[in-house]
Amino acid sequence: MRQGFDELISKVKECGKKTVAVSVAQDSAVLEAVQAAKERGIADAILVGDEAKIREIAASINMSLDGFEIIDEPDMIQASLTAVKLAHDGKVDMYMKGLIDTKNFLKSVLDKEVGLRTGGPLSHVAVFDIPSAEKLLYLTDVAFMTYPTLEDKVHIINNTVPVCKACGVEMPKVAPLAAVEVVNPKMPATVEAAELARMNEEGEITGCIVDGPLSLDLAIDPEAAIHKGATNRKIQGDADVLLFPDIHAGNLVYKALVHTIPGVKNGCILTGTKVPVILTSRSDTFETKVNSIALAAVVAEELKKQQQ
Repeated sequence: MRQGFDELISKVKECGKKTVAVSVAQDSAVLEAVQAAKERGIADAILVGDEAKIREIAASINMSLDGFEIIDEPDMIQASLTAVKLAHDGKVDMYMKGLIDTKNFLKSVLDKEVGLRTGGPLSHVAVFDIPSAEKLLYLTDVAFMTYPTLEDKVHIINNTVPVCKACGVEMPKVAPLAAVEVVNPKMPATVEAAELARMNEEGEITGCIVDGPLSLDLAIDPEAAIHKGATNRKIQGDADVLLFPDIHAGNLVYKALVHTIPGVKNGCILTGTKVPVILTSRSDTFETKVNSIALAAVVAEELKKQQQ
């Protein structure tokens, strides 16, 4: 059975509707997304921000606010702290960025009193539904960690595996990418990729299969594995997770997929937090925002299971 965002949204409905707290909710694009999420049975929302502006924007887009809780807090910084505290206290399942700059939004996520720290580094995962593919593809990290160290990459894998499991991938295949698929001491990305594979072999990284270094073609194209004689690899064009050596590689692939593949869908969340954090960009499409809420909802359910 094909796995895509339609199937993911069906999965959300099976685990029950979640609730998202929106930080500084007076943003038309975000309000449209939470309205759609509510109508599709994905999530309810608590809107934190300037109530007068929220109502004004809602009226301008013909959005009914019936059924939405609004917490009036005109100050943006205070609104973000009020919204994140709802997630910190377990009153909502997800936390979403509204009309607030990323720097201050992340400050609320990392706040020592009411934030969502878990003790490890945060990382970002983008999930792609590519029409020609039979399953979802997970890209990390394309937006948060700039130049991850070997230790950071271990954290990124550990942050991403629960996302895969939440989406139905029980034993995700993780491909640490490099320009080549053999170890070259002059190319640190290949050395670290091989070390990650060793750590996985020896039980230091669990819950997934890690095979690296891998070139991008070997990671996602089974024909390439055959042509290159790489049929002894644990991953032969069937990777679930693409682990990038740095933010440049990840961001370039992310934008190439978004802007060149007709019909592609994606959703993104910040991981390594107490609850999933929806950190979408103003340039993200309406559907990407809705998909990100759906992704966060299934991950929230998975995190709840792990805590029981």
